[in-house]
Amino acid sequence: MKWEEMAIETQSNSMTGRWSEWFIEKIGGLLSRQAPPQRAYLCDFNKLCDKIRPVDVLLVEGRSRISRMIRHVTQSPWSHAALYIGRLQDIQEHSLQKLIKTHYDGPPDKQLLVESELGLGTIISPLDKYKDDHLRIVRPEWLAQEDVSRVVIYALNRLGKNYDVRHVFDLARFLFPWGIFPRKWRSTLFQHNAMQPTEDICSSMIADAFQSVHYPILPFIHEGNKHHIELVRRNPRLFTPSDFDYSPFFSVIKYPIFPPNIIKGYAHLPWNKEQISDL
Repeated sequence: MKWEEMAIETQSNSMTGRWSEWFIEKIGGLLSRQAPPQRAYLCDFNKLCDKIRPVDVLLVEGRSRISRMIRHVTQSPWSHAALYIGRLQDIQEHSLQKLIKTHYDGPPDKQLLVESELGLGTIISPLDKYKDDHLRIVRPEWLAQEDVSRVVIYALNRLGKNYDVRHVFDLARFLFPWGIFPRKWRSTLFQHNAMQPTEDICSSMIADAFQSVHYPILPFIHEGNKHHIELVRRNPRLFTPSDFDYSPFFSVIKYPIFPPNIIKGYAHLPWNKEQISDL
């Protein structure tokens, strides 16, 4: 191939790459736009703040277009997952405090999450960011205390990574025929480096953190060569937020709006016996 032809091809590829990046960025902005809350849930956010513990996974029923897409694809109410890491003032390791401060400049008593978000990458966010959303806490009940710290450290070391915007198109492959997408945009879920991603999505970042200490989420279980049971790690890019809800190794933590003493007297709750709600 002549040098002129190579230069033209390189320039063409560069222009195509810039155009696709621009297109993905615009689509990402459109998909991540939030709608206002539409209903109240019978949960107490203040109780959630009291009950949540470090490395609990916070599941969110998001209000954006991409959230609706994820819920449709996964057939689950949960479209986003974040990892709770506690308060800055409660983290003992000086190096971790320093790392957090490079990504967070709020008060030290604020409850914090590590999450991967479209358009922002892997960031630290305050827990009260989601006070108006439908939430669920799921807890790795059998995680050893020393591994709690390791999971937090792993997640913090992912801070600053870009969000894998191509994942939007990986989701879209379930909804649209592949012919409408250029070959370069096709799914990267099954590439050989799937276990060492350079970009994050919310659930894969958290799955990576737990799998780094060999804590099971939804492993593939089969009989090995010596007729022993073997667990095989799942590709972290295949995880969705609902997998933490479905996992038998994570417990659901409830935080109802009514205190337990009132719920125990459920027969005497102020029921309106003449009306039925359609909401």
